[in-house]
Amino acid sequence: MGNDDALSFSDTNSMIRPVTLADAAAITNIYNYYIEHTSISFETEPLTTEQMGKRIVAISSHYPYLVYEAEGKIAGYCYVHAWKERAAYSQTMETTIYLDPGHKRKGIGKQLMDRLISLCREAGYHALVACITASNQESREFHARLGFSEASHFKEVGYKLGEWHDVVDYELLLKP
Repeated sequence: MGNDDALSFSDTNSMIRPVTLADAAAITNIYNYYIEHTSISFETEPLTTEQMGKRIVAISSHYPYLVYEAEGKIAGYCYVHAWKERAAYSQTMETTIYLDPGHKRKGIGKQLMDRLISLCREAGYHALVACITASNQESREFHARLGFSEASHFKEVGYKLGEWHDVVDYELLLKP
């Protein structure tokens, strides 16, 4: 997506802006917390900053990818990417959002997702899908407040931290 000023939002101490490669270390730190300590991400090995940088470039060159910067530090990030590879799915995107654990419950996630949803509408996407570990009630409620509804429930499809986890997909149809 690049660094388009039209995508940015800011107030005195915070801003939502497009991701840059310089954000890779901060994003890696946020994401690795969830890899190492939770079943929210089904990845099992922490990423390096270089690995995350490659992901950032690959995703942000095609899709919206935003960060929330508070007092000069990344407090959270979100993006969309292709939900499935087949051409018929080209207007359906999968969403991802992670917040620094110290910045949860401050409205940052809602601001990020509201901006992301708006960008997806502007881009002409038709639907957004959020893949959520079923036991992550906080994320399920968050997405429901944003207008997403549960579309599927898969039983015991991920094994992490010594137990099986269900996954739910939440969907939001983007109507102009």
